[in-house]
Amino acid sequence: MKRNSKWMQGMLLSWLIVLSLVLAACGGAAVAPPPAPAQESTEAEETEAPAEEEIAQETEEESEDEPADEEMAEEMTGDATGIVDEIVIVEEPSADAAVTRLNTGDIDIYANSISDPEVFDSITEAGLNSAQSFGNYSELTFNPSGPVFDGTGKLNPFAVPRVREAMNWLIDRDFIAQELYGGLAQPRYTAITPAFPDYARLVDVARQIELNYAYDPDRANEVISEEMEALGAEMVDGLWNYEGEPVEIIVLIRTEDVRNDVGDYVSNVLEDIGFTVTRDYKTAADASPIWIRGNPGDGLFHVYTGGWVTTAISRDQASNFDFFYTPRGLSFPLWQEYTPTEEFDTLSDRLARRDFATLDERKEMFAEALTLSLEDSIRIWVVSQLGATAYSTDISVASDLAGGVSGTMLWSHTLRKGTESGATVTIGMPSILTEPWNPVAGSNWIFDLMLQRGMSGTGLMPDPFTGLSWPNRVERAEVTIQEGLPVGKTLDWVDLEFAEEITVPDDAIIDWDAVEQRWITVGEKHPEGLTALRKSVVYYPSDLWDVQWHDGSTLSMADLMLGQIIGYDRAKPESALFDESTVPSFEQFLESSKGWRIVSEDPLVVENYSDVFGLDAEANVVTTYPGTSWTMLSVGIMADAAGELAFSSDKAAALEVEWASYIAGPSLDILEAKMNEAADAGMIPYADAMADYISEDEIAERWSNLQAWYADRGHFWVDQGQYYLEDVFPVEGSAVMRRFEAYPDDAEKWTRFSTPMIADVVVEGDSRVTIGEEATYDVMVSFDGEPYAVDTIDSVKYLIFNAVGELAYSGEAEAVEDGLFQVMLSAEQTAELDTGANRMEVAVVPLLVSVPTFESIEFVTVP
Repeated sequence: MKRNSKWMQGMLLSWLIVLSLVLAACGGAAVAPPPAPAQESTEAEETEAPAEEEIAQETEEESEDEPADEEMAEEMTGDATGIVDEIVIVEEPSADAAVTRLNTGDIDIYANSISDPEVFDSITEAGLNSAQSFGNYSELTFNPSGPVFDGTGKLNPFAVPRVREAMNWLIDRDFIAQELYGGLAQPRYTAITPAFPDYARLVDVARQIELNYAYDPDRANEVISEEMEALGAEMVDGLWNYEGEPVEIIVLIRTEDVRNDVGDYVSNVLEDIGFTVTRDYKTAADASPIWIRGNPGDGLFHVYTGGWVTTAISRDQASNFDFFYTPRGLSFPLWQEYTPTEEFDTLSDRLARRDFATLDERKEMFAEALTLSLEDSIRIWVVSQLGATAYSTDISVASDLAGGVSGTMLWSHTLRKGTESGATVTIGMPSILTEPWNPVAGSNWIFDLMLQRGMSGTGLMPDPFTGLSWPNRVERAEVTIQEGLPVGKTLDWVDLEFAEEITVPDDAIIDWDAVEQRWITVGEKHPEGLTALRKSVVYYPSDLWDVQWHDGSTLSMADLMLGQIIGYDRAKPESALFDESTVPSFEQFLESSKGWRIVSEDPLVVENYSDVFGLDAEANVVTTYPGTSWTMLSVGIMADAAGELAFSSDKAAALEVEWASYIAGPSLDILEAKMNEAADAGMIPYADAMADYISEDEIAERWSNLQAWYADRGHFWVDQGQYYLEDVFPVEGSAVMRRFEAYPDDAEKWTRFSTPMIADVVVEGDSRVTIGEEATYDVMVSFDGEPYAVDTIDSVKYLIFNAVGELAYSGEAEAVEDGLFQVMLSAEQTAELDTGANRMEVAVVPLLVSVPTFESIEFVTVP
């Protein structure tokens, strides 16, 4: 291993361990990477819950003396020169080849988190820039269909939960982290990330689980043998047989990164205990039709080497169990095959809905869910990774500390090349156009979503350094929470209040009648009245309705309303759009949703009521910002309702039709026919419900604009962001985005996020301390050579480890001036230390980023 890898290994391991200790010892208020979901090298982005955006990830209440929004922005100003006019995206499966192409100038950015130790080193050796991120992690996904596959008649041992559970003992996570990832990874056992607050809050439970499921191949073999015999299999000459044939295990192995080696390792250990293994090596695009789109019962894979990335810093991982272990997670066929126990399913649902009153109750529920998740083990976790996104030295771009460049919503807003505007930037990524794009239930791969994020408009923008939301197309917000619930506030654009009771207005919308195609109000469905735990009021800017779609249309109430309708309608059996895969998540949504109401249309003001709440006030702001043009959405609605296409892969498989793609393939001819049909008829979808929100002039203009767009571009992807989709070349594996001249925002709006202000820390003090006497240590904190302002530091915590490595005590350093803190060890504290070598660990937690900086100093105590 090269020196840089060793350095990164040490940094990662100490960072993970010390952060857990800091959070556990000091209450868990700090936030740090990495996080959880997002995706196969895809990501768990939005759920399909209508009428509200997914509650963002939350954390515990922050310190009250944090700086105002203006102060935070002032610390992070940027430069808007070098604006890019054209972005070319190309496919490059090999990270090693990507670094070579970066060196030759063939590409400018490789938008993938690199964790391969040799490639990681080559980035530094080549003098390239890189952005580190901590949101990637890998796992083994099991196919639970069976125990006998319908498609092949062959045995599937992983249909049995105990066999899946035993796989935790069969793999050596330490070996994988150290040898395969070269130390750029940390063993991972659970659905919560070891370096995030939830892990620290549950460190005692997590540590016990890690002990219970530590590497123990003999125990794994014993359990698997019991279950195999119970299934009717027998061991013959060292090989498992079923009905006279060897039991074949198909391991679907991703080839673009270290998971290629992980897949080989897993195959080897399965062979060691008597299975006949077929290694099916595939790239992202080739694997997707099997594990995501395919019918699990066809038996085309048993184990898949999965990889995920959380695209924003996760401040609360309570939804992870629901996402990863239940059919509510995703609409893909594989997820619809999941059958958790009733106890685990109920607990996952409650955590996802934040059905708890106190943090103590939440901790108890979390602890139980962790235990049940290991018993289920529909997937087993392997490692959390430290990765790097590499780019040329003349490139500047925002990178999320969790999801990297590909994960942040801000990448296209902050992308700059050199000092002259009008440049072209070429971005390479392992796979593009991996799955069909559609605005309802299309591709969930990070490779596709990165491009979509670069073209999208949104009400709120997640901070790439803290995970908190900033207003984008929102003026301000008010959040009211029922008294007693654990919610705090950080940023000034949100007002937080508490109330003894929150009453839902009778005219709020709470459901949808798919037969009569009309909204159902709270007064109609709940004449006895209704209360909620959380109320969100969002005030949109006065110029909201001046925002343009890429096809030249103007944002309207019709865009907002159709987006809401379809979220409900697809889950109704009476609807022509009914999709069975939406039912689990929709039922969960209805259980907690208490209604929403449009208070004013111009300027737009929307209220939302729910029993789901986040631990941050900012996470409780629910936007109904229109994310899809109503004409763009309508062509897909017509095709889905006619049974010619389907929005989701699950429905497409059930009907044996195309999974709708708005950008390529046979879907385009069908969508074009629907567009022309609608334009000729002056059609508006759900006319009874939509008529009040759209004029005859808008109908004609909008259809004409979409027709002109399709005639010019050859696809239906219409959005409202800083860039639009110019060309798509699926066969060649490339796409082109161009700058949207009508985009209304100032180019400098988000450039303050180009560089995270990760603190540099130096600790100085006595190397020799007399037991029973005071000792003082200076902690110097800076960024880019300048002192770090005291009012932008959340905390400077210290931990003292004694001569036997035990945590003797911890505390908070005192601020002296900008850039300088002091740790004062009292005579009483040093009197508790024995003669020998001790270590002080210091953790500096800035407010401007959620990545703490650690430094240590050793000192000897003498009598």
